[in-house]
Amino acid sequence: MPNSSSISEFLLLAFADMRQLQLLLFWLFLGIYLAALLGNGLISTAVACDHRLHTPMDFFLLNLTLLDLGCISTTLPKAMANALWDTRDISCAGSAAQVFLFLMSAEFYLLTVVSYDRYIAICKPLRYGTLLGSRACATMAAAAWGTGILYPLLNTINTFSLPLCQGNAVDHFFCEIPQILRLSCSHSYLREIWAVVAAICLAFGCFVSILFSYVQIFRTVLRMPSEQDRYKAFSTCLPHLAVVSLFVTTAFFAYLKPPSISSPSLNLVVSFLYTVVPPVLNPLIYSMRNQQLKDAVTKLRRIPQYTRKY
Repeated sequence: MPNSSSISEFLLLAFADMRQLQLLLFWLFLGIYLAALLGNGLISTAVACDHRLHTPMDFFLLNLTLLDLGCISTTLPKAMANALWDTRDISCAGSAAQVFLFLMSAEFYLLTVVSYDRYIAICKPLRYGTLLGSRACATMAAAAWGTGILYPLLNTINTFSLPLCQGNAVDHFFCEIPQILRLSCSHSYLREIWAVVAAICLAFGCFVSILFSYVQIFRTVLRMPSEQDRYKAFSTCLPHLAVVSLFVTTAFFAYLKPPSISSPSLNLVVSFLYTVVPPVLNPLIYSMRNQQLKDAVTKLRRIPQYTRKY
């Protein structure tokens, strides 16, 4: 049986076997990827260039868009290449890079930080500038990125140090830790359980923090005497709630769905939903209630017209 030292590549799960369908999927993936690049790129550029958007909320939004760009660029281009060239292989180094660079945990940490930002803005507005100064924002963002990078780094080292003797076929369209662990010849189920339990504990801690923040926000908003103030407060939270709901429902269903309904086709669809759909939809959700962000993006879109004119 082959071990990890003799395995030079892994075989990913294909979306389709028919060549015509593979080419159709390539063009679909390309459109999705370009939409994600355009949406997240416009928002990140607008936040970086427009001084009106240099607020704590927009700073965290910039971090989220950069993270979305990184996550979708880790998984989708390889799936596009495999569909275009009718291949399934990915090198061992490429597999390790996907496992390490798919920083979904960092996104959950950043969403938790954004919920804290909304909590301070609505529940303690007079202390907003003090509690969320530039140094505090940079520290929280660095902690989210650092923790989000450290966790996959340890998991990558732990996973790829195992001897592999169950073949090299990965039951996924990109490499994730549970799929690699299933190829191990040792008692990898203990490591798989540890990885899942650690992920659930971290996710549960973030979820509880987000839930606590919004419980306090709703209590404060419902005590506001003015209906206009209540509407304004709720509208500032709606984009974040929508992003959190999209992220949590797709990711939790992917990892915690009952084994009785699990199948390769369903796993493929669900994994596509939680890895590709959020980075595409998040820019639309972010700008849904942010008029300043809409104006900044519109101004960026008009720059080429002015350039051609002059």
